[in-house]
Amino acid sequence: MQKYTRWSAILVVLMLALAACQSDGGSSGDPGTSMDPGTSMDPGTSMDPGTSMDPGESMGTGSGSAADCDADEFGCIELAEGDPLVIGTALVISGANETLGTDSQTGTEVARQFRPEIAGHEVRFDHQDDECGPEGGTAAARALVSTENIAAVIGTSCSGAGVPAAEITSAEGILMVSPSNTAPSLTAEDTHEPFYARTAHNDEIQGAAMAQFVCEELELTTAATIDDGSPYADQLANVFARSFEEQCGGTITAEEAVSEGQTDFSGVLENIAADAPEFLYFPIFVAEGALITQQAKDTSGLSDTILAGADGYLSPDWLSAAGAAAEGHYLSGPDLDFAGDFYADEFLPAYRDIGGVNEPISVFHAHAYDAYNMIAEAIEEVMFTDGGTTYIPRTALRDAFFATSGYEGITGSLTCNETGDCADARISVSQVVDGAFSRIWPEE
Repeated sequence: MQKYTRWSAILVVLMLALAACQSDGGSSGDPGTSMDPGTSMDPGTSMDPGTSMDPGESMGTGSGSAADCDADEFGCIELAEGDPLVIGTALVISGANETLGTDSQTGTEVARQFRPEIAGHEVRFDHQDDECGPEGGTAAARALVSTENIAAVIGTSCSGAGVPAAEITSAEGILMVSPSNTAPSLTAEDTHEPFYARTAHNDEIQGAAMAQFVCEELELTTAATIDDGSPYADQLANVFARSFEEQCGGTITAEEAVSEGQTDFSGVLENIAADAPEFLYFPIFVAEGALITQQAKDTSGLSDTILAGADGYLSPDWLSAAGAAAEGHYLSGPDLDFAGDFYADEFLPAYRDIGGVNEPISVFHAHAYDAYNMIAEAIEEVMFTDGGTTYIPRTALRDAFFATSGYEGITGSLTCNETGDCADARISVSQVVDGAFSRIWPEE
């Protein structure tokens, strides 16, 4: 239909803008290009889509010397024969949002099960809790940078934790790759930390996609937003509002803010209800998201307002906490509907076994899996051996990761730009129907 043509062009422009500054090694791929949904391959086997290698084989063996370590500002990771290769994780694994991080952590464990060695060394994890906030992100990053010979970090879960963590790890020359940080500022040219990257989408894309859904699929013209002041919620709500006004010609009737830990939202909801918006978007986290969902249903003036959130609370925990009030709710988030045979036939059975669950508990497990394998590929690209010791130059590792181009992972064909956006970003909208999430848009 014609109405999708204009919006498709807008989203393509956004993805191209995010990829505009490619590194020399990563200039051959378009991160907005999608895998054919009908194709299937074993994700994680190759940086070049046309080649494959034994996960234990060392692509970089013999290609370096001690001079490379001396020349690297941050030196080399040095592993004696038999030493484990340590990858840290900084994910939220406690509290109200623990399903977000535990889901990603399980994704890394699945990746290790399929690829237990990197560069001939057994992989060992150092799991830390980012607590979904700046204090936890700081503590987790400080713990990980003090771990001897840590090779890289997969994290954080929450953008609020990612801001300080990226600064700390970058200062030590340690590559950090997030599976679920989506705040635009983390990869913006003027605020990006040099050793930070992500496999998650940028919310410049998610916010615009949700605006497209609201004005063209739901055909609404007024909306309001609520954020919690975190980088994730604040920036996603702002992108949605800007896109809704500029691309739809819609009207934003209110932009309200709440605090983490707040339980009474009556004042905020009454302010919003004064203008009776047709749509209310609150892309926040589980605890506050559930309470707002319940309290909005009981607020005079909002009885006909459609409620929606995003991937920050797209989890069974929110469904349980919100109860009957969740029915009919819309949520935006990453689209894994296209993930293919490997995801369905091999990844998910391993995830269920390791996680002890029937289905994934959040939506970024595949992004964590891809992050692990992309890190592995970059390590094996730059490592070398001398006298039985494995050396991995830290800056060269960062450069190799950022040069990733056309990597065929579960989440799509990933290409990194020079500020660390690597995702093949695809956004879908789900609705709660009969107490379960049901993907409804875009149409398959």
